[in-house]
Amino acid sequence: MLILVSATEFSINKTDTMHSIEGTWELQSFYNYDGVAITDTVLPQTNYRQVKIYNGGKIMWSRYSPQDTIGRFGYGSYKLEGNQLIETIEYGDYQMMRALDTMRVFSFELMLSDDTYSQISWDEEGNRTFSENYIRVN
Repeated sequence: MLILVSATEFSINKTDTMHSIEGTWELQSFYNYDGVAITDTVLPQTNYRQVKIYNGGKIMWSRYSPQDTIGRFGYGSYKLEGNQLIETIEYGDYQMMRALDTMRVFSFELMLSDDTYSQISWDEEGNRTFSENYIRVN
């Protein structure tokens, strides 16, 4: 009986996680928009990697590019409000800390499925401009 209860609890937790942004994600592509529709898909350069980890309201991201001798990372908190993803970066690498002098809160339109998500940026008029597209890796 104890085994049955444990298996049920595990499957419930797995289902809850799979229908949320919690987990580890790797960048797969970028989209450019004309305000509404996708106009171009751009793949990352060879050996470029960007990973984001969302857990318990916290976010950690890292990026590696062979052309950049200084790795990039950031850490902070996140929240979901409807179809909006809001990331507040608290600290990061030297370049990120310089950028944080002007902007710490990043808001995106969120398109989320079980195994993929896109964070879509928009301009001051609310038109879609650009997205980062991720695939779940855990």
